[in-house]
Amino acid sequence: MLATGAFDGMARIWDCKGKLKLKLDKHTEPIYSLKWCYTGEYLLTGSRDKSAIVWDTNTGLVKQQFEFHKSATLDVEWRDANSFATCGSDSMIYLCSLGKNQPIKEFCGHKDEVNAIRWSPDGNILASCSDDGTIKIWKMEHDTFLHNLMDHTKDIYTIKMSPTGPGSKNPNANLVLASASFDATVKLWDIELGKCISSLTKHQDPVYAVAFSPDGQYLASGSFDNCLHIWSVTEGKHIKTFKGNSGIWEVCWNSKGDKVSACFANNTVVVIDFKLI
Repeated sequence: MLATGAFDGMARIWDCKGKLKLKLDKHTEPIYSLKWCYTGEYLLTGSRDKSAIVWDTNTGLVKQQFEFHKSATLDVEWRDANSFATCGSDSMIYLCSLGKNQPIKEFCGHKDEVNAIRWSPDGNILASCSDDGTIKIWKMEHDTFLHNLMDHTKDIYTIKMSPTGPGSKNPNANLVLASASFDATVKLWDIELGKCISSLTKHQDPVYAVAFSPDGQYLASGSFDNCLHIWSVTEGKHIKTFKGNSGIWEVCWNSKGDKVSACFANNTVVVIDFKLI
């Protein structure tokens, strides 16, 4: 199935043939983020109406609505089958659990909108990025951030965790965090040590998207300079470039790691064979 969220406040679920299965219409304002629970049983959505909603994907009914943020909920991220984190333009991060009416933990430390949050594969580490130009690393056993990463010079739009380290399919490889910023750089971080290990500087305009290959060896990045770059994670070096004719909002690898798709601002999606770039 495929889930989509739109500015009409509606989430929709489609089958593999493109047929609309369910309309999810509880939100009252645009939906900014949505994520499947890994079991497929639930869909999680975050909206400008300040709330996050967990939906039953079999019935389309609301399982539970969470209204903790004081302004827009910008991103949502499952930790496991029953708990998830939300972040918002109120600079707050909340850890929520199904069946609980209050957050089970709050993370406070950013000075501006928190744009994205990502869990490590084992669910023990949470990373967050903000318009305040920082990335913060959090652990459940601490009430304040473990690391405050400050090497970017402008807003950080998004971050991604590598599919490596404890809890992943690549447990013997080091866990790496990638960040994309309006300063036109992509950075790779050792989040255990709290330091930048590579600064990738080939883009000329704000970078909106980063994605690790399934084995964690490569990183794709997309920018409003119309370029999709492929980088070696271990070497921190540029490998290949695909040049489009519009800015790039999102990039994604297929499950085999031999193709990369890019979503362009001119309403087109391009699928690129990694070996043929």
